Amino acid sequence: MLSRPPPNLVQAKEVGGLAGFIETAKPILPALALLVILPVLWWMFRSTWRALDQDAHKQRAELVAQGKVDNRPMVALVMCALILTMQEYYGGRAYFDRTVMPMLTRLDATHAWLHVARYDELWGYAWWASTRISGYVAPFFVWKIAFRNDSVKDFGLRIRGFLDHAWIYGLFLAVVLPAMLVVAQSPDFSAYYPFYKTSHRSWFDFLAWESMYFAQFFALEMFFRGFWLGVLRKSFGSGAIFSMVVPYCMIHYGKPYLEASGAIVAGIALGSLSMKTRSIYQGFLVHITVAGLMDWLALRRRHCTPLVFWPPETPAGCTEQAALRDTLAQRIEIVSGSLAAIALAIVIVLAVRARRRHLQA
Repeated sequence: MLSRPPPNLVQAKEVGGLAGFIETAKPILPALALLVILPVLWWMFRSTWRALDQDAHKQRAELVAQGKVDNRPMVALVMCALILTMQEYYGGRAYFDRTVMPMLTRLDATHAWLHVARYDELWGYAWWASTRISGYVAPFFVWKIAFRNDSVKDFGLRIRGFLDHAWIYGLFLAVVLPAMLVVAQSPDFSAYYPFYKTSHRSWFDFLAWESMYFAQFFALEMFFRGFWLGVLRKSFGSGAIFSMVVPYCMIHYGKPYLEASGAIVAGIALGSLSMKTRSIYQGFLVHITVAGLMDWLALRRRHCTPLVFWPPETPAGCTEQAALRDTLAQRIEIVSGSLAAIALAIVIVLAVRARRRHLQA
């Protein structure tokens, strides 16, 4: 993520009701939640974890019998550590302001269409997204050169069988969305999201930000749930999932405490889902659905729904047009909710048909 200070902590006495309770109990909430959620995850994915461990045990036994050593974990983990370190030091706002922004400013003098001054913050996030995407995708190209007999499609990129597991996407959302609505009551939630603080200025700002935000999520799923697990599962078994959770949680540092803690659960759940389905696509859909709704809810809480497509020369404040913004947001929610219900019905029908074909086969 961009280099950002942690959100300001809000004293529980400053708010009341559910938000006040969350602020009071916040330090211990993740630990209590894990006591409840981890047994549920074990029950849901115990057969997947067991199968991974059995496959890894068989793989290691074959290598020992042949007197060979698998160099994949060493190459993969060193490469992943290098990529995450480079992203931390060269993919953030500090490096962008110091090195990239001066170059953009010089280009803007002869290429006015760049609008560097108007989209200063957006350009910064474009740099952040591009460094994340390139870093997360790079291992796939390196791997094909280093281990030519390995198919990168086995790293969660196969689409076949997607509809057979589409119901899991709905199940995850049914669990995650209520929790997200609770977290959204926390005062630091609306103060932190969206990352791009000018996204309320226009629909162009909002959609441009969400597009690059979603693109880096797909690359992130490729990296953590695709490459990491695809390479390490034969050596680490189910341990590959839990080893992936550590850096995945750490890249959330600087975000609100409850979200960073929630990344532990999300990492285990999405990693297990990826290993169960051999696909990253369900996890990607869960990720962007939650991320998009978090940004939307944060804007709604501040009455900051965009009103125009292109940013005006003199943007109006959210409070000045709060009623108009809220009315527009309600209409969008009604239409999008209806379309989502129709899409869900179509997915359910297709999933049932795919399941029947699978059973017949």
